[in-house]
Amino acid sequence: MLRTLKDLFDTLLAPPSAAAAATPAAAEHRLQLATAVLLVEVMVATGAVGEVERAAVMKALRDKFALADDEVERLLEVAVQTQRGATDYHAFTSALNERLDEAQKLRMIEAMWTVAYADGHLAAHENHVLWRIADLLHVPHGAYIGAKMRARAAAGG
Repeated sequence: MLRTLKDLFDTLLAPPSAAAAATPAAAEHRLQLATAVLLVEVMVATGAVGEVERAAVMKALRDKFALADDEVERLLEVAVQTQRGATDYHAFTSALNERLDEAQKLRMIEAMWTVAYADGHLAAHENHVLWRIADLLHVPHGAYIGAKMRARAAAGG
């Protein structure tokens, strides 16, 4: 199992070749990493990462991709490293735009709001990050606000 997990994440970090990028497994790995990086972006938006926010990211990844705990841990590690080296959101939102329909994008935005509200407080920078990503995912403003309100209500706000 560990060898398979290592192979999975080695493919995520390797530069994509035309043949490798075309496989369904590679496309799924790209989707997983893009999702994880954007969730991490919300998690680190305030500069202080709490355990509750980290747990919210892990839950979102586990729910979305049905991964085992060790796979989620490794995906999160790779996503944190990738996020640190990223200069913009385009590569990640492009991957999501290619693979997700509008309803799936909306669920992604709602998961991001859940991470933002996990600590009981919405910081201005978290709000800005979410607005930017929702815009790049072409999520309509009304749907974006609805996702925000659902996440806030679920968080007890």
